[in-house]
Amino acid sequence: MSIGDWFNDRTGYRAGLRRLLDEPIPGDVNWWFTLGSVLLFLLAIQFITGVTLTMYYVPTPASAYDSVRFISTQLTFGHIVRALHFFGASFIVIFAVLHLLRVLFFGAYKSPREVTWSTGIVLLLLVLAFGLTGYLLPWDQRAYWATVVTINIAKSAPIVGPYIAGIMRGGPAIGALTLSRWYATHVILLPVGVLLFVVTHLYLMRRHGIAGHFRPRVAPSSPFYPVHAVKDTIVIAAVFALLFSLAVFGKAPLEAMANPADATYVPRPEWYFLGLFQMLKYFPGKLEPVGAIGIPTLVIALLFLLPFLDSHPERDPRARPRVSAVVTLIVVAVSTLTWLGFRDKPKEIDPAVWSPRAIAGLEIAKDDRCTRCHAPGGAGPDLMRGRISRDDQWIMGHVADPDMIAPGLRPAPPTGLKLMEARAAVAYVQKVREGAPLPQVSAETRLASHVFATRCIACHIIDGDGGKEGPDLSHEGKKQNVQWLTRWIADPSAVDPDADMPAFRGKISDAELKAVAEFLAQRK
Repeated sequence: MSIGDWFNDRTGYRAGLRRLLDEPIPGDVNWWFTLGSVLLFLLAIQFITGVTLTMYYVPTPASAYDSVRFISTQLTFGHIVRALHFFGASFIVIFAVLHLLRVLFFGAYKSPREVTWSTGIVLLLLVLAFGLTGYLLPWDQRAYWATVVTINIAKSAPIVGPYIAGIMRGGPAIGALTLSRWYATHVILLPVGVLLFVVTHLYLMRRHGIAGHFRPRVAPSSPFYPVHAVKDTIVIAAVFALLFSLAVFGKAPLEAMANPADATYVPRPEWYFLGLFQMLKYFPGKLEPVGAIGIPTLVIALLFLLPFLDSHPERDPRARPRVSAVVTLIVVAVSTLTWLGFRDKPKEIDPAVWSPRAIAGLEIAKDDRCTRCHAPGGAGPDLMRGRISRDDQWIMGHVADPDMIAPGLRPAPPTGLKLMEARAAVAYVQKVREGAPLPQVSAETRLASHVFATRCIACHIIDGDGGKEGPDLSHEGKKQNVQWLTRWIADPSAVDPDADMPAFRGKISDAELKAVAEFLAQRK
């Protein structure tokens, strides 16, 4: 008895192999039906490269960035492995969407394949979740601030939003628990989910067979091997050649290490989330949950319900004008939003231009609290020069409690007004490090910048810097005059009974109120 016969006698592998290779394929199946096999191959690539990366990656805030940098710059072929994993994520999204559109166009979601279709939608969502959870792992600026945006979006969900955000964050702030939870989700929970649904999807596909073309032609069925296997192999080889070329000649991005103190960083997601990111700009303030949660949930629900909403057996897209129109509308909308997201890149900031936050930091640096030590001949470095060696997080802790930091003890995390002042101080120090000349601005502008950076910037944006709770005030002078702004800042409820902005009368002086109103009115 040969080794093959012995192994087959113990396992029966030949029967399983025949069942796999001899699957009857409709005669009208064309090259579009290779997309599923390509997806399986790409998932295998992600699994292999992911396992390799986990052998060198350290999921802690102190070591994550350095471990990724080691993989990218020092590990033999490490940059290729990481690039394969990075670009492979985009390839999976592309081919998953193409596969979905092929099924939609061919009407292959109809009876008896409703559950097969549903498992495919779940797999698409899991693929997107892979991309989302992979964001944080490099622990660079892009990863950190994109995660901040993601958690804030989750927080905006009605009722359950704060609880979901708390689970995603793992604590009061993004840190070690956040990273460990996202890492565990990325390397344990999601792979198990994908494996489960891939097996279910393939089982259901084999159970009901391939739907074939929406206009079947008379052609005899043929086994999967060799003709269709060769087609799959050709397409997979072409896709892998393109992916490998990108991995060799391209480079997976790695920005500066995550800096929670740098609130001026403008995060931008991967291209497959750019459409959603762009849509949020059209739903500011209270409307953000509509764009972030409502519309995507509606689209996903429609996809799940499609086999039941379109239950007629006709599969020709021309005989399904409503479905074809809605699908086309969604594709055009997502494509347009993604294109607009690519175009709407943050403007390059001129190093000589000082933001209100940085000007506020300059005012803090001139305060007696700082100049008693940080002046020529003082105990600390001169804050008017670029010789500041401490990192931004240390500076934030120092602003929060100078007496604690000075002897070298653990920095106290700033909160409330101290947090705003600390971030302003960091913005100022960054300008000093860049060698930017000190701004020549009036005393009123300095006062207004200080008030805005410590009282308003948590909710309002100016020139891309600030929070999203309130409207963007970059060009507020085009909308309102000084008188209206003064009344609004002093007591919003007196202008609009439904206003949810707090009143600042009594919290800031009349001079500060006037300075901020004039400052905003001048921004045309």
